[in-house]
Amino acid sequence: MKNKEILIMKFKKLIATTMALSMVLTFSGCTSKSSDADKNSSSTQSSTAATTKNDSSDDLNARLDALYQQENELFAKHQDAWNKFFGLMNKDAAASEMDENYADFLAKTVEANKDSFTEEELDTLNKDIEQIRGIEEEIAKLEKEISASDKSASDKSDSSSSVFSGFAGKDLDGNDVDESLFSKNAVTVVNFWFSGCKPCVAELPELNKLNETLKEMGGEVVGINTETLDDNQDGIKEAKKILEKQGASYRNLTFDSNSELGKYAGNIVAFPTTILVDRNGNIVGEPLLGGIDEQKNYDSLMKQIQSVIDADTASSK
Repeated sequence: MKNKEILIMKFKKLIATTMALSMVLTFSGCTSKSSDADKNSSSTQSSTAATTKNDSSDDLNARLDALYQQENELFAKHQDAWNKFFGLMNKDAAASEMDENYADFLAKTVEANKDSFTEEELDTLNKDIEQIRGIEEEIAKLEKEISASDKSASDKSDSSSSVFSGFAGKDLDGNDVDESLFSKNAVTVVNFWFSGCKPCVAELPELNKLNETLKEMGGEVVGINTETLDDNQDGIKEAKKILEKQGASYRNLTFDSNSELGKYAGNIVAFPTTILVDRNGNIVGEPLLGGIDEQKNYDSLMKQIQSVIDADTASSK
């Protein structure tokens, strides 16, 4: 294998006689505007929302892990022979040959120390190495796919940072709003929510307080209820009712779901989600998942807000 870090990792692996299977745990929260909110009502009242990984990327990495597992199982199956091999391996020489194909390196090391092995051990090691060679070919293919997937995700992330460029919409009272909303603020806190999400509704009073604080800092809080998009009057009516009941008077917006921002909002799977937007309309930093009525979330958000404001101040000098 040509990746030095992974090859070094291979040399450092301890040979185990049993292999443990890993399990990926997922966490539930307000995941959509569907019946999920009802089925998990007890947990959505107190839990923060969590992200879900890209299925394609997860699948590729799971397949890669499975291939590494196959190699480890070979080492474990013929533990005595491989323990002897690693005991004889010249680690200094290995470090100088990190660019060599992994299977070739193993074969070369076995050949150099063949007098130390029995015929049965040599036969076992050489057969294992040929299997490893095939596994390494599959690993190399997967690594290329993962690299391409990561680049695609990075490109998507870069494009998502400008979803507010050319923004056009309305507030829930029907007043026109455009991208100048963002250019007037050192930072705009944009909170995505929906009416049936209890954690979303619970944090509305805190978001209103934050809006008052941000006004003095040169910023603003803006809400986006995803059930109000496309000027959905029923959704708008319900959202306004909830906002009034919770004492939240900051602006909430509606816009075309087919717009760039609409597509971005449509891809959000965990609510509430809060992002920061600079005065150029760019998304800054990572989304905050969960309500700011939890102190740790509030503190984390304020730290990010201050960072954006500091950057804005520095750029204006």
